[in-house]
Amino acid sequence: MLERRLFEHEIEERLDALLFASSSHRKIGKLAAQLEALSRTQQELVMRMAGVAAQTYAEIGHMVATLAPQALESLDTAGFEAWVIGALDAYDRDGLRQAMDSLRDLDGFVARRDGRRLVCFAEVEQRLGRFVQGLSGRALSLKVGAYPWTDTETIFLPERIALSAEAQDNRQLYKGLAVEMWAQTRYGTFNVDLEAELARWPDRSTAGNWLAVLEAVRLEACVRRDLPGLGAMLVALRGAWPAVLHVALPELQSPRADVGVSLAWLARFMADGAVLPAPTFVARLNPAAAALARGERIARETEILRRALGALKGTAGKKPASPAEFAAQLKTETGEIEIRLDGEAVTLPPDARAAAQSLVQDLGELPPAVLTPAGDGPWQPTGKNLGLPEQIDNRAADYRYDEWDYHRNAYRRQWCHVYVNEVTPGDGQFVRDAKTRYAAHIQQIKRRFEAVRGEDRILGRQPEGEEIDLDAQVEAVNDRRSGAEPSPRLFCRRVRNERSLAAMFMIDMSGSTKGWVNDAERASLVMLCEALEKLGDAYAIYGFSGWTRTRCDIYRIKSFADRYDDAVRGRIDAIEAKDYTRMGVAIRHLSHLLSKQPARHKLLVTLSDGRPDDFGDEYRGQYGIEDTRRALQEAREQGIRGYCITIDRHGADYLRHMVGPASYTVLDDAKKLPLKVAEIYRKLTA
Repeated sequence: MLERRLFEHEIEERLDALLFASSSHRKIGKLAAQLEALSRTQQELVMRMAGVAAQTYAEIGHMVATLAPQALESLDTAGFEAWVIGALDAYDRDGLRQAMDSLRDLDGFVARRDGRRLVCFAEVEQRLGRFVQGLSGRALSLKVGAYPWTDTETIFLPERIALSAEAQDNRQLYKGLAVEMWAQTRYGTFNVDLEAELARWPDRSTAGNWLAVLEAVRLEACVRRDLPGLGAMLVALRGAWPAVLHVALPELQSPRADVGVSLAWLARFMADGAVLPAPTFVARLNPAAAALARGERIARETEILRRALGALKGTAGKKPASPAEFAAQLKTETGEIEIRLDGEAVTLPPDARAAAQSLVQDLGELPPAVLTPAGDGPWQPTGKNLGLPEQIDNRAADYRYDEWDYHRNAYRRQWCHVYVNEVTPGDGQFVRDAKTRYAAHIQQIKRRFEAVRGEDRILGRQPEGEEIDLDAQVEAVNDRRSGAEPSPRLFCRRVRNERSLAAMFMIDMSGSTKGWVNDAERASLVMLCEALEKLGDAYAIYGFSGWTRTRCDIYRIKSFADRYDDAVRGRIDAIEAKDYTRMGVAIRHLSHLLSKQPARHKLLVTLSDGRPDDFGDEYRGQYGIEDTRRALQEAREQGIRGYCITIDRHGADYLRHMVGPASYTVLDDAKKLPLKVAEIYRKLTA
């Protein structure tokens, strides 16, 4: 029987003999201190297995000893040995990097050994991000964290989850945690100063953990009332609440409960010295980080709303409203926010409406200070500098176009006002990064495009040529046998396949493209432009967005006359999400530009992430689809072929009717867009 644990100096002496060849040898003193806390049996196990690993590669032995304390928290002797042997097998198959990665993936090894299916954050990030965006009503990003928590701007989730034997169950745990943290931001967990509330208790850590559990009870009830399906999912994941909480359930689950009820029960449980329950999963609270993010957001969105109210005040009537005449009221009906000016309801621009809704989430109401207008400046729905509105000019529309009203079965004449805008070039860093990232793909596409450009066309049944037309020869033999005079056109002649094509690329710059969709669009254009320079086709790139029929914006990225130079690269770099997607008018304007090109073949390609849409209810739904369909029909009458590439997974529901059965491609992932656009173009123009 082993008598005592080895002391640090004894461990260091043995490790020095085992790992002398390791490049990390100088860290053995620190490593020995970590191993001193293990039992003697565990110490001997680590020495033995580190020595075995070091005989294969000293650095692997050092990694085994380094991770041993963590590994022995989850593994018995047999499991520890299997973990090391698995890494050595990986070294034999794939080399040192794979061996080290195998050792580091301790959670994965433990999950596999226990028969559980580990799910990584990277596997669920994209789909979960879309799901949370749909829930939140405002931006909530996802990132990896040491434990689940949110600062109200970002949801932090574990890098791996392997609590269940089934991968689908572990994905559901990710979803459940995301819903719980979304609920913290939606149902007012941080609407009070939690830092001050928790500071009342000497054992602040225990108080914080209690509050997290109590809030989980309250928030689950909120979700079950508003979203029964998600509420049922949370119940299934968590199971029954511990018995100690049963006394608090009626109040916490009441429709009238807020965070104040949770704080009142926190005081009772802390005073009684109750033992903290440990449910399956509860998101933690970080009041300091949440207060900082929440304060910055409230200041930013207050400024957006006040400027919008200032613009409405200055344009409300024929005579300017004075501060004394201005009044705003808030009504919350079915979750909607209504702003009134002199007793009449007014429509806020989209950014201001979103800011107002976000402020209600954070504050529970719109205080009078928020409803004080900032000034009479004109409103632009997009903005920079923390999202604040920009000043715009009051110039007349550059163009006006009809719009098809399918209700009337007639056009609305001169209905849409088009403004052509120049894009201020960016620094080009995104373009340079994209060229580096996709260098191999760009070269492959260039080779394919060069092959298309160099293809010859074979003309048959020619009176002379360098090759024999076999079909014509067979017919001539048959003619002779039947007594008819054979044709003298018995040859083939190769002619250069001269392309005469102009392509217009119409880029969706609506607000829904913000983030990864916008990046995918820009990367697609970089790859496409690099390849098209080899092909020699005339092409142009324009973005489109807007806000109602009176502000339909077209953004020039590259005209047909522009060369693909640093200025164009800079404009591609500067493409950013704007407002809405009034697609019909953009098609009409860009078709007008494309029709002026002398090419025999003309192609209009649209890159979009969804169906036509605009501010207000009129253009949404079938109206926008029918107007876009009619605009594409008008383009076809001008000899222009339209094609749509979308990442809207529900695109098949309306695209077949809108653009035609063979005139669209639906991609299920925006990351595929850069790799697909150039290939689709090659097939369309071959």
